[in-house]
Amino acid sequence: MRILLINTSERKGGAAIAAYRLMEALKGSGIKAKMLVRDKQSDQVTVVPLKKSWWKVWQFVWERIVIWMANRFHRHNLFAVDIANTGTNITALPEFQQADVIHLHWINQGMLSLNDIDKILCSGKPVVWTLHDMWPITGICHHANECTQYTEQCHHCPMLYRGGKKDLSYKVFHKKQTVYSHSQITFIACSHWLEDLAQKSALTKSHPVISIPNAINTNFFRPADKQTARKKLNLPLDKKLVLFCSMKISDKKKGIDYLIEACKIIRQNNPKLDKELGIVVIGQHAELFADLFPYPIYCLEYTSSEKELVNAYNAVDLFINPSLQENLPNTIVEAMACGVPCVGFNVGGIPQMIDHLHNGYVAQYKSAVDLANGICWSLNEGDYESLSEEARRKAVSTYSEQAIARLHIQIYNQITGNHA
Repeated sequence: MRILLINTSERKGGAAIAAYRLMEALKGSGIKAKMLVRDKQSDQVTVVPLKKSWWKVWQFVWERIVIWMANRFHRHNLFAVDIANTGTNITALPEFQQADVIHLHWINQGMLSLNDIDKILCSGKPVVWTLHDMWPITGICHHANECTQYTEQCHHCPMLYRGGKKDLSYKVFHKKQTVYSHSQITFIACSHWLEDLAQKSALTKSHPVISIPNAINTNFFRPADKQTARKKLNLPLDKKLVLFCSMKISDKKKGIDYLIEACKIIRQNNPKLDKELGIVVIGQHAELFADLFPYPIYCLEYTSSEKELVNAYNAVDLFINPSLQENLPNTIVEAMACGVPCVGFNVGGIPQMIDHLHNGYVAQYKSAVDLANGICWSLNEGDYESLSEEARRKAVSTYSEQAIARLHIQIYNQITGNHA
């Protein structure tokens, strides 16, 4: 069986990493899998890039211009929505022609237009679409927040500067309805949270929606000696270290403000931790936030090197994800696979990953107080060795490449009629 996975980028962003890891998992299970991308970042031979051209740059710019004009020439949420009005027709490519199943992932910002998706569906090839955010099930937004209009018909979009009855969200929603109606798409949500939202959307109500989490190589992401990892990264050997990681630290949705406030609460209520606690921050411009923390900060540059990430996870005692919007974050799976307990808010797929008081702590949403409680409990009150063992056990049993590949192969066999 030949599977073609399609994603805008090969390695940049959570969806790209998840799609790449799925390709590797499928290959490890004997499936001939390739990945088609617009932006290739490695020399992996099974990753095929679209031909580069200035036209593709213009396609991305033109999409933003259309959104800008619909926004009455305001930059309001200019990069928080996508309309898929430009892209590349891939149906003539040999990789497409040879594939038995087309597996879409995150295809925005000029990779595929809705017209291109229409051509894919009209080709007659079975199509699977993994949801890494809400865009495939809404009009134009990647995260609907409190808005539920996508369950019936998008209009008066809160993401637009001044939405209307037949605004851009309405037009794109209607276009998606037309495109999706041509044939059945099997939607895969990475979390039960997103699965539930997809089942409520008017766009996907006539299509099967199931939940399969992202895969991880648990033979690579695994526990290692903590002292050795710290020496490699020049981190202190005698502190309890907490890790926060984000490609863009300044992104408010990643929740660093809540972590800073939680640290201040800990400092006030737990003076005995003054000399014990340290915060490791991985991300661009991390040093700009150093003075805001009441504890020593150890800033590391953001890296896409998985080897360096494994060292970082193994160097710390606790991983914190205070994100305000999440599907099924790769970072939590990575940390758990390295035997690191995690703390995060009760949002999206996080409570599906962190079993409260079993392998980490699920804090009340947007509560810096409870986030502080979770950090203190995990480091001082819980049975840390048991938390670490359970985190690793959950990663291996639920997110390993073998387990996730097997679930996808079952879907591929079902939609192709191959019941071998």
